[in-house]
Amino acid sequence: MAYIGDNPDHSSRREIARAFGVRGTDKLKLKALLKEIARDEDGEPRGAPKRLPSSLVVEVFDVDTEDGEALAHPVDPELGRPIIHIRTRPGEPPLADGDRALVRIAGRRGARFMANLLRRMERGPERLLGVFRPEGPAGGRIEPTDRKIRTEFMVAAADAQDANAGELVLAEVTSQHRLGLPRAKIIERLGSAEAPRAASLIAIMSRDIPTEFPGPALADARRARPAPLGEREDLRAVALVTIDGEDARDFDDAVFAEPDDDPRNPGGFHLIVAIADVAWYVRPKEALDRAAYERGNSVYFPDRVVPMLPERLSNDLCSLRPDEDRPTLAVHIWIDAHGHKRRHRFTRAMIRSAARLTYDQAQASADHRPNGASEALRKPVIEPLYAAYRALAQARGKRGTLELDLEERKVELDPQGGIQRILPRARYDSHRLIEEFMILANVCAAETLEELRLPCMYRVHEPPDPAKLENLREVLDGLGYRLARGQVLKPHHFNRILEWAAPTPFRHLVNDLVLRSQSMAVYSPDNRGHFGLALTRYAHFTSPIRRYSDLLVHRALITGLKLGEGGLFDAGPVDFHDAGDHISMTERRAAAAERDALNRYVVAFLSGRIGARFTGRISGVVKVGLFVTLDNLGADGFVPARSLAGGYYRHDPKRHWLVGPSGHAFTLGESVEVRLVEAQPVTGGLTFEILDSGGRREPRRESDRERAARGHRARMARARKHR
Repeated sequence: MAYIGDNPDHSSRREIARAFGVRGTDKLKLKALLKEIARDEDGEPRGAPKRLPSSLVVEVFDVDTEDGEALAHPVDPELGRPIIHIRTRPGEPPLADGDRALVRIAGRRGARFMANLLRRMERGPERLLGVFRPEGPAGGRIEPTDRKIRTEFMVAAADAQDANAGELVLAEVTSQHRLGLPRAKIIERLGSAEAPRAASLIAIMSRDIPTEFPGPALADARRARPAPLGEREDLRAVALVTIDGEDARDFDDAVFAEPDDDPRNPGGFHLIVAIADVAWYVRPKEALDRAAYERGNSVYFPDRVVPMLPERLSNDLCSLRPDEDRPTLAVHIWIDAHGHKRRHRFTRAMIRSAARLTYDQAQASADHRPNGASEALRKPVIEPLYAAYRALAQARGKRGTLELDLEERKVELDPQGGIQRILPRARYDSHRLIEEFMILANVCAAETLEELRLPCMYRVHEPPDPAKLENLREVLDGLGYRLARGQVLKPHHFNRILEWAAPTPFRHLVNDLVLRSQSMAVYSPDNRGHFGLALTRYAHFTSPIRRYSDLLVHRALITGLKLGEGGLFDAGPVDFHDAGDHISMTERRAAAAERDALNRYVVAFLSGRIGARFTGRISGVVKVGLFVTLDNLGADGFVPARSLAGGYYRHDPKRHWLVGPSGHAFTLGESVEVRLVEAQPVTGGLTFEILDSGGRREPRRESDRERAARGHRARMARARKHR
């Protein structure tokens, strides 16, 4: 408490943990302790005032994107940090995160204060991405691409920059009016909003993803020259191959397998995983490194890639192209016949890839389907790789990793850049082979850095949040599956649920719920394990061309194993906590941008099919309606609750239900038939109406006596089966 009092601006859980040297599992105890400290005797947040002035200025920190309801804190620090719920009048543009407003306190509900909006406060200039609509000599309007912004912006003729109708523009908000529309000034014209490439451009601009490398970074890349052999291990005679998708643009991993010749390891294998030596070219704190850190990772769209590194490196010097010498950081791994690792060794090496194979080619060769390019490699290369993979798959199965059934989509574009078709992405053993080799190499990296007592950027996936598990339990209970309380859940417990649901109509629902119950994976120097992979230590090592986290791990290995230049501390200390927070943010940013772009592509594809019927499933349930994901296409759209037949629908958030007055209910994962009502390529929004559904009805609540009787019958059945 003394520390918090002395450091009010540096009292986050991470900062407190760092100040007191709290690490590992003790952080869970710290979290519980801080929750206890934060609450006073009557259960309200400590320091929350009993009263607030009748009117005050607040800053918005969270907005419900569906209802427009805003939560805020007082700007005056003397008033503490009570939560203030702001109500806006019907038809009034919603507040946004970071807005300031004058509000009048209207009452209190528990720990929250209720307030009415009096006036929005003037804010500094902000940027806005939208589509320009001219309105004669007076100028025009900008329609925002962000669907959360529910107002248009006026543009004077002098501020329009001669923009054309339907042009995508970047603008600066110049004023917010209490009455009428706010005003903006166009600062950049970006081309037609109807161009096929506009979908990814909107996602890039709206998420503030850097696209241009600074001049000094490009100069660093131009000066780069191929790495010499020097003291590297020469693996150029080893038949390492890359296996990637057909549309892959950079190749940063190559693999090799052969039977282990050690008589003490019958049936075992010697593996090599060679990863592009990006650390040789990208040195700490130099211009190229600063640019890579800012981006954090590459971002992939159907029509383009925003790379973490300039093309001189990502597509040339660091790409493991066939028949060209390339520097790598390689790991030799020896496993037994059951896929368990016996030992490993890291080395800095020079390789010469024997072939660039696609997943299709590798699988066709393994299945004895002649396919030309890879047929000559089948006996010496492909078969040993698959034999080693089968051993690793045994170990994975015994370990019990989380096996979610999630479909991925592949977008094929026509020569003009428009969507030609959307297909489910094929899933072969060749994909799983590469995954298992990469996972094993990642584990080796984490283990080595832990042994060396050097900083490691772990890939952390914590166990599910108890509150989310409780929601999952309630829904499963309604479906007839009992998830016991009190046990420590492991991935294999979730796999049993998924196996139970696989042959039932609830397969999609249960997969969605299990996915939503999981924690988000992040990067951190504090090892908290990887729940989904059932691993006690795990780090990303295998993709340094496209992930900055892997580059940090490479540098740490180079330093700890004394492998030469490009080590971790060559330019001074590195704050792994700040770096972990940053690259976790850039990863989320990239994922959101990729989803945005794909959704806009699909909306443009469907904009000419208003009135068409589609099948899909409910992927989200909120009190104002349903989110529906279309089968095959993977597009997401919204069904407003007001359009549902039968009158008012009640929202049950714990079970993810919308229940009508007749008892008819819509629930997460349910199959539905919908009609497309509206498609808005600018915002990426689709609106549907329900035509038909599975017709579920809200189940009657089971009494305690009935629940006990059902449990007794289940125990008796298990006893009979055991006998």
